[in-house]
Amino acid sequence: MRSRDFLLYDVFTQRPFAGNQLAIVLKSDGLDTEAMQEIAREFNLSETVFVGAQQDGMRTPIRIFTPVNEMPFAGHPTVGTAVALSELGMSAANDNNDTDACIIILDEPIGSVRCLVSKDARGSFAEFDLPQLPSAAKFKMSHEDAAAVLGLMPQDIGFENHKVTAWDAGVPYVCIPVHNLDAAACANLDPRLWAELMGGNGDAASPAAYVYCRDTIGHDHAFHARMFSGHWGIVEDPATGSAAAAFAGAVMMFDEPTDGTSAFWIEQGLEMGRPSSIRLELDVEGGKLAGARIGGYAVKIGEGVIYR
Repeated sequence: MRSRDFLLYDVFTQRPFAGNQLAIVLKSDGLDTEAMQEIAREFNLSETVFVGAQQDGMRTPIRIFTPVNEMPFAGHPTVGTAVALSELGMSAANDNNDTDACIIILDEPIGSVRCLVSKDARGSFAEFDLPQLPSAAKFKMSHEDAAAVLGLMPQDIGFENHKVTAWDAGVPYVCIPVHNLDAAACANLDPRLWAELMGGNGDAASPAAYVYCRDTIGHDHAFHARMFSGHWGIVEDPATGSAAAAFAGAVMMFDEPTDGTSAFWIEQGLEMGRPSSIRLELDVEGGKLAGARIGGYAVKIGEGVIYR
């Protein structure tokens, strides 16, 4: 047993005690998968990151665990870890010799993820290129089933031309549009029915539910969202970058953004008392998604030592 330093960050927020909580275990050498899973279960946050030794002075390997399983990729751990490593001076390179911006390259199970970390008056902001663009997942759900699993009425499901779809940008989600903020606030996922709709599996590999509407509480946000994933050990998540990445597929299908770069903010976590803001940028060429980025602020709230 040895001591290992860890950091605590709140991610997708500019202030402490909001956003999504993240534990980052530094110098994770010597820990096997079982040990990492035990530590993640002990922290019992939506995700815990384990940082390996930097490779070639450029790339830093990380592994990401929920309380019950390992993730190939996740948004708030990527943003939070990039900010943390930049604040520890572990950047790969400065961006255009700008001392307020640097590049962090994280080697995740999904592949290398390039992050740009910058600082402004509001704090540290990290933005990363999606390692995998969203693709339609082979899963269908009727409006009636979506309403039943969320405890809503069928008329609460959908708005404008938005319908229930499923997308995967490294992690699968069923994107469920709801009529307004009232419907979003009343949504409450039934995990047993969700497992049935997943074909009786409902295991860690099956999609989570991403509920969204056009109505927002913050005037500068484009969408309001909630994410439910009890089968990942997370009843509800206050901010989910991987879901925003998958959601880019729904935005492309239903909103058909014009060529060029579009950027907008997604609010999440308000029903939990953990307000979060996620920025999604889309690069569209010839009516198709050519690239996308997820970004957000992160703030350090604590540090300590764990023994394992």
